[in-house]
Amino acid sequence: MTATSEPLPTDLEIARAATLRPLTDVAADLGVRPEHLEPYGRDVAKIDLAVLDEPSTRHPSSATYVVVTAMTPTPLGEGKTTVSVGLAQALQRLGQRATVALRQPSMGPTFGIKGGAAGGGHSQVVPMERLNLHLTGDFHAVTAAHNLLAAMVDNHVHHGNALGLDVRNITWRRVLDVNDRALRNVVVGLGARQDGVARETGFDITAASEVMVLLSLATSLRDLRERLGRIVVGYTTEGRGVTAEDLHAAGAMAALLADALKPNLLQTLEGGPAIIHCGPFGNIATGTSSVTADLVAMRGSDVTITEAGFGADMGAERFFDVKCRVSGLRPDVAVVVATVRALKVHSGAYAVRAGTPLPEGLRREAPDEVEAGLPNLRKHIEIVRRFGVQPVVALNAFPDDHESEHAVVRRFCNRLGVRSAVTRHVAEGGAGALELAQVVMEAAHEPSTFEFLYPLDLPLEQKIEAIATQVYGADGIDVSPAAARALADYERLGYGGLPVVIAKTHLSISSDPTLRGAPRGWRLPVREVRAAVGAGYVYAICGDMRTMPGLPSSPNAERIDIDEDGTVTGLS
Repeated sequence: MTATSEPLPTDLEIARAATLRPLTDVAADLGVRPEHLEPYGRDVAKIDLAVLDEPSTRHPSSATYVVVTAMTPTPLGEGKTTVSVGLAQALQRLGQRATVALRQPSMGPTFGIKGGAAGGGHSQVVPMERLNLHLTGDFHAVTAAHNLLAAMVDNHVHHGNALGLDVRNITWRRVLDVNDRALRNVVVGLGARQDGVARETGFDITAASEVMVLLSLATSLRDLRERLGRIVVGYTTEGRGVTAEDLHAAGAMAALLADALKPNLLQTLEGGPAIIHCGPFGNIATGTSSVTADLVAMRGSDVTITEAGFGADMGAERFFDVKCRVSGLRPDVAVVVATVRALKVHSGAYAVRAGTPLPEGLRREAPDEVEAGLPNLRKHIEIVRRFGVQPVVALNAFPDDHESEHAVVRRFCNRLGVRSAVTRHVAEGGAGALELAQVVMEAAHEPSTFEFLYPLDLPLEQKIEAIATQVYGADGIDVSPAAARALADYERLGYGGLPVVIAKTHLSISSDPTLRGAPRGWRLPVREVRAAVGAGYVYAICGDMRTMPGLPSSPNAERIDIDEDGTVTGLS
């Protein structure tokens, strides 16, 4: 069994015990001068995008670009963020200028079952409370801009509807960044005549907003303004899309988002740069941090580590096919995070549910169960290789793992010709991820043949089918009549050249969350198709949306409080 030591202090205790470097020194490591920093308190700052116009001794194309993805996770997640931070810390110990670029946590999960998303143990981004609660207000700016557009839609309809919006086909809902299931579906416009036109609508979580996605993909303020103008809020009875530009809303939205476009600079527990920016959900959006964060990081770093949401079937595919098309950056290595826990779950022997204790049998030594779950890991490795990127498996070790179980995974990776490393960064910080850092750098020097999954001129339905068959391993797709009509309409409206994003469960490679491992002989059900024109993609809803985290209950919020001295308690 893996050797265990005294239990770790809580994440919050570890974070508060850290001695932080002056942020100007952290910025200097990134090649950012003080005049390009906009401080938000002592330990957080925004980076002015003017830094990208400054001369640099390093061109982004000469830096090593690493994306961290994972096998299909359990509902608890397998530690992509901690691996990303631990890897950055380990690379710094090896003398590399390394920067980690991560998504900002949504307060839905922070106050919900999953808790904060600043990393864990001795591989965190600090200050932890600031990161998890408000940070620099970017999420609030996205919420305000999104809801401003919603208000202007209803105001336009109320004042005569000159654009001819079909009130039964308004697609722009409202958002907020807390869990509130009672607002998922609502009726607005009730009351007196001056209170507007009554219609059905609803709320999504801010991380699912199209504004959040396009903010993450925008490369400049001008690009942001143009993307906002292309947002389609609904359709006329003749089927013409009505945009934010038509409503004269895009300029005001851009004004609200001008500061939010600037990436946020924090630091790891070991004092290295950490850029935190944007947070689109990974099951119904792109699930990646911002293009601008990566561009700033690569300008001043030897190695940039970024993260893609959920497994390689979802986050990595969108990172490759959507984000990399926009940024022009090409990844050198994809780290696939695996855990003994997740491998045992994919053996089919266990069910893990968020908010409940782990099954007791999951902790016993069972190499055969780990072996039975390996087809899932194999599939994610194959997905990475399909894009011509070098995979490296990071086995995120837990204290109750067994060495015999780790050995099963290491032998499996050796048979596939894939580099692997057991990483103990949570308990040991960067020192626990040195082996991982070494094999990542070895893989980065291997030749790369990166390619997209499909050309943009392929029809939308064929793009969906390519993802289903070549990434998920489905036999094909079954398109509902409503989805088929939408696809035809979007091709007619000129959206056919956009990439596609699949909204499905994150708990299986398939669209059925109960199917473990690498299921075969299934077909992807395409129930509904929608256009996110401002963000620059079309997304297809596949499977039962109720299996996807949207606005879940908030069982952990009741633990969070604040002392008389202003200290946050209960946040983990």
